[in-house]
Formats: sequence, structure tokens, C-alpha cells
Amino acid sequence: MTNDKWDDRFIKLAEHISTWSKDPSTKTGAVIVDVDNRVVSVGYNGLPKGVEDTADRLDNREQKYKMVVHCEVNAVLFARSSLAGCRLYTWPFMSCSRCAAVVIQSGIKEVIAPALTHPRWEEECRLAQEMFAEAAVVVREARGYQK
Repeated sequence: MTNDKWDDRFIKLAEHISTWSKDPSTKTGAVIVDVDNRVVSVGYNGLPKGVEDTADRLDNREQKYKMVVHCEVNAVLFARSSLAGCRLYTWPFMSCSRCAAVVIQSGIKEVIAPALTHPRWEEECRLAQEMFAEAAVVVREARGYQK
């Protein structure tokens, strides 16, 4: 159970975590919390550990998309405990379908994200929402946040 105060804190934290990304165009952040509102893990989008994040790679969208690890996946991978029943907060938008699959498999039961306002990601977010609904993962819009 959560309330607006916790949602506000964790969305702001996900936004802050997103600033750690070196991606020049889209910085994303994720925060996973347990049922007691304790932070379990965080993640941001970037290239895998040990892979150089050169400007050539980051500025080439086609190449970057093939190499980047999304914030949700990093947060799941960095977690050191079970994520069953946890909540995921993402910034600046909801998970794509690939990340939705990872989130579902990890046992996360609720996803909170700002309202989507970017048409480029509409289809991906729609598919992710469909997957979440089928897997009984609750999806909520972070109130008062749009990106």
C-alpha cells in the first residue's frame, strides 16, 4: 500500500537517478521499492559495464539502441534480494515491452510512471501495458508528472 507522498518521493528519486545516464538524448531512471517503502535497487540507462560509452556510440541512435541496457533491467540486475511484490518507479515514461517482460519475470507487482506525452514511445508503452495487464501487474500514472 502506498500513498501520494511516497509516490512523489520515488518518482523524484527516479528522475534524479536518470541524470546519471550519459545518453545525450534520453536519460531514464528506475527505482524499485519493497512493501515497506524501502529502496531495493536503482538503475539508469547506459552501456554495459566495461563497454566504452564513447560519443560515437551514444550519438549514433541505431547503434546505441542495440547496445544500451535500459534503466529497469539495470535495476533488476543490481537488486540483491527478491523483487516479488515490489513496486517499480520509472522516469520519464513507462517501460518498453522488452523491459515489461523483465519486470514481470522479476515478480514486481506494480509500476508507476509519468503520463506518456512522447508519440515515439506510444506503441511500445501500449504493448507493455497489455503485457502488464495480462500478468496482473498494476500500472499507475504518477499524479502531477508528465514528461
